[in-house]
Amino acid sequence: MLLSIATRHPPATDLGFLLAKHPDRLQTFDLAFGEAHVFYPHADADYCEAALLVEVDPIALVRGRGDGGGPLSQYVNDRPYVASSFLSVALSRVFGTALNGDSKSRPELAASAIALDAQVPVLRCRAGEDMIRRCFEPLGYAVDVERLPLDAQFPEWGESDYYRLKLSGTVRLSELLRHLYVLLPALDGDKHYYVGDDEVDKLVDKAAAWLPAHPEREWIALRYLKKRRSLARAALARLIDVDEDDVETAEIAREESEARIERPLSLNDQRMNAVVAALRAAGATSVLDLGCGEGRLLGRLLDDARFARIVGADVSPLVLERAAERLKLDRLAPLKRARIELVHGSLTYRDARFAGFDAACAIEVIEHIDASRLDAFERVLFEHAQPRTIVLTTPNVEYNAKFETLPAGRMRHPDHRFEWTRAEFRAWAEGAAARHGYRVEFLPVGEEDAALGPPTQMGVFTR
Repeated sequence: MLLSIATRHPPATDLGFLLAKHPDRLQTFDLAFGEAHVFYPHADADYCEAALLVEVDPIALVRGRGDGGGPLSQYVNDRPYVASSFLSVALSRVFGTALNGDSKSRPELAASAIALDAQVPVLRCRAGEDMIRRCFEPLGYAVDVERLPLDAQFPEWGESDYYRLKLSGTVRLSELLRHLYVLLPALDGDKHYYVGDDEVDKLVDKAAAWLPAHPEREWIALRYLKKRRSLARAALARLIDVDEDDVETAEIAREESEARIERPLSLNDQRMNAVVAALRAAGATSVLDLGCGEGRLLGRLLDDARFARIVGADVSPLVLERAAERLKLDRLAPLKRARIELVHGSLTYRDARFAGFDAACAIEVIEHIDASRLDAFERVLFEHAQPRTIVLTTPNVEYNAKFETLPAGRMRHPDHRFEWTRAEFRAWAEGAAARHGYRVEFLPVGEEDAALGPPTQMGVFTR
C-alpha cells in the first residue's frame, strides 16, 4: 500500500524537515506485520514528494487471524494493497513526530498551513464516493476520486468498491496526517487488530481538534471503532464534552428536527399511509426502501403480510443499527424475520442488491442528496434497479411559509441540500420518467393549501 505527500511551498524540500526524513536516503522501518519504506520520487526547491510504501508480510498478516472471513480469507484478501489500519499504524510509527506537529528544525513551518497534496492509489470504501467526499470536503480539501474497475481487462465485470484518492488543501502537515490516520481506516471499515478502550484514546488524541464539528462525526467514530457502538458513544462523549447518554439523545434530536416542524400536521403518518396505499395499489409484494432511516416505513410494511420481501438500505451504519433496534429484529418470529433485511449501501452507486424488486421507495430522501449527484441517483434507481413501481416523496418548499416555527428562508432539516417547488419537482420527475420509460402520477400528501399546495409532494412512477 502506498501514500504520497507533496508540496510546492518554497523551498519544497523543507518537507523533509517536517517529516524528519532526509530526501536523499531510503529509510526502512520494521513493523509487526511487515516493513515500511520512505523515499522521495521528487525532491527539489520547486516540488517535493515523499512516499510511504508499506509491505505486508503475508505470514504475519494471517498469524492468529483464524478464518472469520471465510476459509480462504487468510490467503485471498486485499489487505496488503489498500489503505487501511495498516497504513495508519505505519503513519504513527514512521511519521510520529510530524503527526504530533513537532519539528526541531522547522518549528514555525510545522505550525503553519501550507499547500499539500496527498494521494492514495487504492482505498476501499463500500459506502461509495459520496461518503469519501463527505468525510474530507468538510475539512477543506479539494477531493479528486476515481472509482476503479474490478478488472480493466474485463469491464463487463462492473465497478469495484475501490477508489483512487487525491486530496489538495492548505493545512498543517500534522492536520493532514491526523485526518488520514482516522479517516482511512474509517472509510475502509475494518481493522487488523482488536478494538478496545485504548482505541477510544487514540481517536480522541488524533481527532479532538476537528471531529467534534464534523457533520459525519457519528459515522466516522463508529467506523473507526469497528462498529462498536458503545465505544463510539464513549469517544463522542469525550470529544464533545457531554455524557454518553446525551450523545444518543443529541443524534436522535438532530434526526427529529424535521419531524418537530411537521408534527402538528401528523404529516409523517399521512406520508407513510399514502406510500403504503400506493404500494398496495401497485400490487407490490417485494419492496426496497432506499434511505430507510430508522425504519418507519419498514415497520408498516412488516406488519402487512402481503409484503413478502422487504429490504431497507441506508448509507449510515448508525441509522441502520437504530432501525434494527426500533424494529426489534432480534426478537421477531423466524418467519417474520425472514421477510426483512437491512443493508448498508449508497444511493448514488450501482448496487446489484437493489435489483429485482416490484417496487422501490425513496421517502424524503432526494433532498438530502447533493444536486451534483442527482443524475447518479436517477441512474441507480431508474436504470439499474428498474422496479415496476417507484414511490418518491419530497417536501414542497412553497408550503414552508405555513410553518410558524420555521424561519423564513430556512429548510425543514439541517441536512437538506435543497427543497423543490411543485414546478421544480414536476420538471425533474417528468424528465426522469421520460428518460427511463416510466409514467409518473403526482399525488398530494397532507392538506392542500389553495395557493401553496400540499406540505409533501409524491410522485408514483410506473412502467
